[in-house]
Amino acid sequence: MTAPTTATDVNQPSLQPAAPTGRRLSLPVLMLVIAGALALTSLVRLITGADGITNVSQMSTALQLAVPIGLAGLGGLWAERAGVVNIGLEGMMILGTWFGAWAGFQWGPWTGVLVGIVGGCLGGLLHAIVTITFNVNHIVSGVAINILALGATRYLAPLAFEGHQGGSAKQSPPVESLGHFTVPGLSDGLVSLNDKGWFLISDIAGLLGGLVTNVSWLTLIAVALIPATWWILWRTPFGLRLRSCGENPVAAESLGVNVYKYKYLAVIISGGLAGLGGVFLSIVANPFYLEGQTSGRGYIGLAAMIFGNWMPGGLAIGAGLFGYTDSLNLRGGSANVHALLLLGALLLVAGAIWLAIRKKYVQAAVTFLVGALVFAWYAGTDDVPNQVVSATPYVVTLVVLALSAQRLRMPRANGMPYRKGQGK
Repeated sequence: MTAPTTATDVNQPSLQPAAPTGRRLSLPVLMLVIAGALALTSLVRLITGADGITNVSQMSTALQLAVPIGLAGLGGLWAERAGVVNIGLEGMMILGTWFGAWAGFQWGPWTGVLVGIVGGCLGGLLHAIVTITFNVNHIVSGVAINILALGATRYLAPLAFEGHQGGSAKQSPPVESLGHFTVPGLSDGLVSLNDKGWFLISDIAGLLGGLVTNVSWLTLIAVALIPATWWILWRTPFGLRLRSCGENPVAAESLGVNVYKYKYLAVIISGGLAGLGGVFLSIVANPFYLEGQTSGRGYIGLAAMIFGNWMPGGLAIGAGLFGYTDSLNLRGGSANVHALLLLGALLLVAGAIWLAIRKKYVQAAVTFLVGALVFAWYAGTDDVPNQVVSATPYVVTLVVLALSAQRLRMPRANGMPYRKGQGK
């Protein structure tokens, strides 16, 4: 792929993307952080008696809610690693929900999955044409696609669904289920262990039980796409060329990479993944299309991608976090959110101690003050308003992005205009 290095070409641009600046957590350290968070959560559960925050049903619901967010985030990852900002993920998800349900109720759910992916790809193709070929601002194009997708589905829904049993101007007829699976024996054992209420062990059992109980086949596919994305983008020549288009397209072109082709492929794949997230909403989460059912998940997926520092593993953690907070709306939300106030206060105090150790005294003082205020809120109330419960996923999105902003590094050419021939 690269020419032999000689004394005359040492100053030529390299295809290899620049390494991210800043320190990255190693896998052992990351596992210790996750284990510490689980232990702290278990401690909060024992203190508050809010067993619902880590039971199997809660974790199963959290996984189901995390999948569409994770798929939207994966879509954003593919596009932005190639240098194209994809604010249009929400619109591509909307197209996926509509096309998936439209094909699903007529020809079966798996056909709906394929057609929904195609619907998302069409949104991605439009975004690619506008941003790559015509160099329109990526944000403007993405917002336009979101508006266009919403308007198009509102126009098409009455034409496609009215007159069918169960269909209306805002809802499709029911779609047949894709099916679910539960790992026999293991699921029952983990549920039993979770019911014991033991410190940490029962919480880990609840987490694992949610992964093997009543899981959709589409969930399994979505989870498998995370390591598949990592392997393709970081372990294959194709992935190296694609990522180089997002880091330095001029250098990539000078070394023979067809930058336009890789950008187009990345954005179309991005749309397909977002469309698959929409299919999940209209076939798995609900067995029908419903106007407005994406509820901003495309934007939250984009936030999960940024939180994950444009890496699949970090994205998965972010999607899981946002899916978990969203699940609080469905299962004992008020009591669980009140218990999580204590968890948030403890995490903020731990963060303040860490900042003080690193001699960042001003940040440590501010973090400790916020933690004290959150603890006062927890100690002074027995419940939280339903409005706070509903807003929790979005508040967590903002807080997490604010706290992680200093360690983030997007691809260097992300969102920058590019014209063919710049590298010649």
